[in-house]
Amino acid sequence: MGGAGSKPLAERSLYHFAGSVTPEAAALTGLAEGTPVVGGAGDNAAAAIGTGVVETGRAFTTIGTSGVIFAHADEARIDPKGRVHTFCAAVPGAWTVMSCTLSAGGSLQWCRNNFCQAEMQVAESMGVDPYELMTEEAKQVPIGADRLLFLPYLMGERSPLLDADARGVFFGLSGIHTKRDMLRAVMEGVVYSQRDCLDVLREMGVSFTEMLATGGGGRSPFWRQMLADNYDCPVVTVQNSEGLALGVAILAGVGAGVYESIPVACREILKFHEAQKPSEESKGAYAPYYALYQELYRSVKAQFQTLASL
Repeated sequence: MGGAGSKPLAERSLYHFAGSVTPEAAALTGLAEGTPVVGGAGDNAAAAIGTGVVETGRAFTTIGTSGVIFAHADEARIDPKGRVHTFCAAVPGAWTVMSCTLSAGGSLQWCRNNFCQAEMQVAESMGVDPYELMTEEAKQVPIGADRLLFLPYLMGERSPLLDADARGVFFGLSGIHTKRDMLRAVMEGVVYSQRDCLDVLREMGVSFTEMLATGGGGRSPFWRQMLADNYDCPVVTVQNSEGLALGVAILAGVGAGVYESIPVACREILKFHEAQKPSEESKGAYAPYYALYQELYRSVKAQFQTLASL
């Protein structure tokens, strides 16, 4: 642990330290009187700390129900088109730039609930997660899902489209396609939606040297490799899977004087798995499908609005 733990509370940074547990609160909660109370952070800001995204060149992608890219910035960088969001970071004096797509892992969950009853039953009998079986099926399909693309706009879209009328689309569906093709197309479509956001961050001059992966999708080596190939950068995971809770614990440690600063605490605490590096061959194979993915939304945007008005 850091050497700041012996500092009296009066000498600690008031940016983090909010007060102490009062006698009344101690009686009500069972907490020890005088326990330091430290300001926390929102979910993604805390996850940034728990994954070490606290210095220039660091970012994370979360594939949960929604999809988030969260990047650290030492100065405010704001997209004038409003496609992504800029916030104060939990790190004093720093900023974060965040994108949010509305149906990332939620798209694969929709597939599971509607088309993968057999996988769910087999997974239950095997004592495994049905997503593992679904991923094994998707692995059997080549990049491009036999010329099938998926637009993951099941709930409309936030970043970078700002279009509540957008809807999900399977494009290129034909009689040759099977469920495994559709699963692969959904996973690729979710990654393309994250890459679309990442292009905006790069356009804004937000840089990074590697990408952290979190969330349910971040636990999938297959999905992480898709991210690495499409982002063209290494993708790594933190050994502690509870990044959000760990981030809040790090904030508490800094606020209580155990660590000198958030970056110092992250360097001392966080351990990482070996990075998954992009494949030159796969990167090239994804490129034409990603270009078509971007073109598809522009081609049907007006029709989404027409559909919404019917």
